[in-house]
Amino acid sequence: MISAEDWIRILKLVPHPEGGFYREVYRSSVSVPKRALPARFGGARALSSSIYFLLRSGEVSRFHRLKTDEIWHFYEGSPALIHVISSEGSYHCLLLGRNVRQGELLQVILPARTWFGAEVVRSRSYTLAGCTVAPGFDFADFELARREDLLACFPRRRAIIERLTVPFPN
Repeated sequence: MISAEDWIRILKLVPHPEGGFYREVYRSSVSVPKRALPARFGGARALSSSIYFLLRSGEVSRFHRLKTDEIWHFYEGSPALIHVISSEGSYHCLLLGRNVRQGELLQVILPARTWFGAEVVRSRSYTLAGCTVAPGFDFADFELARREDLLACFPRRRAIIERLTVPFPN
């Protein structure tokens, strides 16, 4: 199996603000005008975009949310647990991986405005995935969770929130 460091080098991945490594591999040349999008978008967006995303064991994809639905596609390595907190506070966990007979999912769909983060299941491994969003990704549509804010909204989810966030400075 190719190592995480090899994938990072081969795919030219760079650190992602949520944790892990990424590189955009597709951005549609077709643009959707602001007037055709829901009000939550601040301007025109590409029709779609996709990235490679790699997370190593011991690292986490910190809780974040997008203004768009996001689809994760499993490519290589260990399965990943994707932790999800809905806007109403319900929690569930999805298992992204290739062993469908054991309940793993080749694709995971994360609805817009849902808090989610991820971690690699196996030690000394990694998860290589792809992420697709439509309309296309824009960092203006990305919100990294503030630990204190999530804890205030969802105090019953303290353990997972503390594991998948970092305290923000005052």
